[in-house]
Amino acid sequence: DGSGRFHVVFFNQPWREKQLRPDLQIALFGKADIYRGALQMTNPIVDLIGDRTGRIVPIYPQSEKSGLSTWEIAGWVEDALHRCEPRGIADPVPPEVRRRLGLVARHEALRGIHLPETMGEKAEARRRLAFDELLRVQAVLVMRKRALEREQKGIRHTVEGELLSRLQASLPFPLTGAQQRAIGEITADLAGPHPMHRLLQGDVGAGKTLVAVSAMLVAVQGSHQAALMAPTEVLAEQHAAGVRRLLDGVTVPDPGNLFGDRPLRVELLTNRVTGADRRDVLAGLADGTVDIVIGTHALIQEGVAFHSLGVVVVDEQHRFGVEQRAALRAKAADGAVPDVLVMTATPIPRTAAMTVYGDLDVSVLDELPPGRTPIRTYWANGPMMELAAWGTVREQVAEGRQAYVVCPLIEESEKLEVASAQETFERLTHDELQGLRLGLLHGRLPSAEKEAVMDSFRRGELDVLVATTVIEVGVDVPNATVMVIVDADRFGIAQLHQLRGRVGRGAHHSECWLVTQQVEGSNPRVEALVASTDGFHLAEVDLELRGEGTLMDT
Repeated sequence: DGSGRFHVVFFNQPWREKQLRPDLQIALFGKADIYRGALQMTNPIVDLIGDRTGRIVPIYPQSEKSGLSTWEIAGWVEDALHRCEPRGIADPVPPEVRRRLGLVARHEALRGIHLPETMGEKAEARRRLAFDELLRVQAVLVMRKRALEREQKGIRHTVEGELLSRLQASLPFPLTGAQQRAIGEITADLAGPHPMHRLLQGDVGAGKTLVAVSAMLVAVQGSHQAALMAPTEVLAEQHAAGVRRLLDGVTVPDPGNLFGDRPLRVELLTNRVTGADRRDVLAGLADGTVDIVIGTHALIQEGVAFHSLGVVVVDEQHRFGVEQRAALRAKAADGAVPDVLVMTATPIPRTAAMTVYGDLDVSVLDELPPGRTPIRTYWANGPMMELAAWGTVREQVAEGRQAYVVCPLIEESEKLEVASAQETFERLTHDELQGLRLGLLHGRLPSAEKEAVMDSFRRGELDVLVATTVIEVGVDVPNATVMVIVDADRFGIAQLHQLRGRVGRGAHHSECWLVTQQVEGSNPRVEALVASTDGFHLAEVDLELRGEGTLMDT
């Protein structure tokens, strides 16, 4: 009504004094704050009152340096849309597809996003333009996949062999239906003329390693080699130990051996493997006597040559760049491109898998092996509930079990009021968990010290491991039955689910406590974790909560 007063402050914009004359009507767009008891806006966007005010006004990135303002850009966009009206704007989506999917035409979308009459019109326009973006991504990925199939010469593996059946016969448990299905899909790819490019995604503990080993054995039984690349030395060493256990006693045909067979040879290659051991592994890769090698990025260094690389498995693929995966694939001899299996323990929403991984075929492990005890998850909201979490840790340690405590930071932060691993370790040592054997693990520790702490925990010399998210992937200690995540509301759903998966890996009942400072009302992420242990369901919930804008990390 003209009676209100409002302060506007501009920094480093002296030209505003000439622009904003007395009696001029303007519209301001910005954040209103209270300063010294009065409303104030700092460096707002200024629009001279014109025919746009009163409607929904688009705000464009403006540049004072270039002399471009949002209202000038808006005027040019409006003029461009008017110029396009006589001849129209081409639409790549046929009318029948638009009707079936409930999409507006492209020209309506462009007008609706720049000059909307209502918020509903803007939402419909945004939905159509988002569809166009995803369509372009999908088209490029499919074209790339078809080009690879045309150009690359694959290896036709012999899938009818004894090694797979020997492995499955030696297992103390039957394969799940999902594992059998995934192995069937992979072996069909391996027998085909084109190189396999397949994503194997499975929830925590779904048995991906066994499926990957089956793929590698198909390569070995055809006199080829297989490589598994992991993102960290700890994970590579765990994979090597697990694969050796699985393949203990398995032999492969050897024409040069008097008895016809020799033990299958699995080797580890990381930067920690040095001297004579490293030379021995490299020689075995070059002459073909190493059947399966497991390692880190050390596998793609110069000097690593394979006799006949047939299958490449990449674990936790989002931690590797495209170039690193391509470098390992390029290690193949004779121009034949090895088959690639990408594994992830981070369940991906179906819509994301179709877009981000559109150039990969997808196999899903959506069943857990029998005998797994479900993890019970609790929300410790506030100090009183937090005491119950520490009480559970003490009870479990008294029964001979172990526990993890995970914090979001390494050191205390003045800006963020969240617990650090260092601070929590010191507090627990002298207070809630006094008398227990605690260890500290975080990413800034030297590799040797990290490994020493992990070894102590694996051997049971530590009761509680206080850590940052360095333990998120691949740490496997079956005796650990309690996970306490401090400031759990600082983590995303996928990260919380991965961390929770570090327990429940043995036969004992396991618990996960999500500790938050006193929170009023609900916390959808924490509540989702308490309600479900299904990673695929949680991935869909996560996408719903964060919105489709995060689908490709944008």
